Amino acid sequence: MDLSNLKPAAGSVKARKRIGRGPGSGLGGTSTRGHKGAKQRSGYSKKVGFEGGQMPLQRRVPKFGFKNINRVEYKAINLDTIQKLAEAKNLQIVGIKDFVAAGFISANQLVKVLGNGTLTAKLDVQAHAFSKTAVAAIEAVGGQVVKL
Repeated sequence: MDLSNLKPAAGSVKARKRIGRGPGSGLGGTSTRGHKGAKQRSGYSKKVGFEGGQMPLQRRVPKFGFKNINRVEYKAINLDTIQKLAEAKNLQIVGIKDFVAAGFISANQLVKVLGNGTLTAKLDVQAHAFSKTAVAAIEAVGGQVVKL
């Protein structure tokens, strides 16, 4: 056996269909395109969403709502969660890096502290936004609110 007598496996190579080479080939005449209509013509390409002239779905369904491009989305973290985190890690200053390390947020998310739960330890809390109840609760125990 050498390179001069190598052949592909039997049945693995198929001859291409030679379309439009006369009636004797069995693929002449309409060349497998069928009779008449746009699909038979050269240069035909269907537009995306075209449904044969029927009113397409994207025009039948009404438009609804809008996306506010200026929306700022915060990840909410409650005071009771911050309290548990501070107790577990023995922290006096709780910041974004602590939330990321604990797995509450990813590094590029914004944080808003909400006032759900109670805070017993005096903590300095760093976040991007705070609710009024959270600010009141943090300052009530002698802590400090730091907006980033």
